[in-house]
Amino acid sequence: MKFEHLIEVNDLANPLLTVLSREEVWFGLLCRAEDSRAFLPGLERCTILERKEGELLRELNFGQVSIRDRVLFSELEWISFESEATAEHAGGKLTISIEEPEAGMLFLRFVYSTSLPEANGSEEAKYADIVRSAYHQSDIDTMKVIRMIAESGRLQ
Repeated sequence: MKFEHLIEVNDLANPLLTVLSREEVWFGLLCRAEDSRAFLPGLERCTILERKEGELLRELNFGQVSIRDRVLFSELEWISFESEATAEHAGGKLTISIEEPEAGMLFLRFVYSTSLPEANGSEEAKYADIVRSAYHQSDIDTMKVIRMIAESGRLQ
């Protein structure tokens, strides 16, 4: 199953919303890569197993379930999380790109590619809709956490 959507970072028409810079958004995405606990409910531990230039190998522990994933990134541009398929987890890939069509107008593009089948029948279609909705809500929550990190002044 493939799914993609945009989340607006800066609503330039809303003066009550703090405008975030590309660097602040990027820092938030790096926080998600280094320790995803604030971004993924139920995640108990995020362990970096290997670190290379532009790449991390991690183990994520959700109680009894452990998932390994590889994080690849291009600074200030995009970050990609690719999880291995296991008996407990279907595996898949999420790429988050920072887009800036105009100065200060930032968006995050979330692109999912999973091993889940594309919706064909009515039950599969319902399940696919539930998964897409969960991904979308998770991505809205990701933006909220990034905003909280930026507004707390932790950008260094």
